[in-house]
Amino acid sequence: QVQAVASGGGLVQAGGSLRLSCTISGLGFDEYAMGWFRQTPGKEREGVGCITKSGTVTYYVDSVKGRFTISRDNTKNTLYLQLNNLKVEDTAMYMCATGPCVRPVGSWWPHLPEWTNWGQGTQVTVSS
Repeated sequence: QVQAVASGGGLVQAGGSLRLSCTISGLGFDEYAMGWFRQTPGKEREGVGCITKSGTVTYYVDSVKGRFTISRDNTKNTLYLQLNNLKVEDTAMYMCATGPCVRPVGSWWPHLPEWTNWGQGTQVTVSS
């Protein structure tokens, strides 16, 4: 049984930083590309970015480029998301999943049905 547990969320002022983690058990972590996603109540889940199995390549949606950084430690089965220069509009539940992380044509935008093994999420709230 695959279990993905996200942590590290919290309340932070605009301009601040957080580091999220997602630890996964029940699968060969280094065999899967990973992604971070976020969702606010009443809105569709949206992608944040993804990272390849080896961790050497990442892609991001335009709204977080230059502010967010995805990394992974395959020895710890853990995925990370460093959030810098946070904005109020970054407020959301953040979660991880496994799926295809391939070079996009244009901006990266995931096809959600291709992503699985969703974690339970961690809440990030940015105040003004």
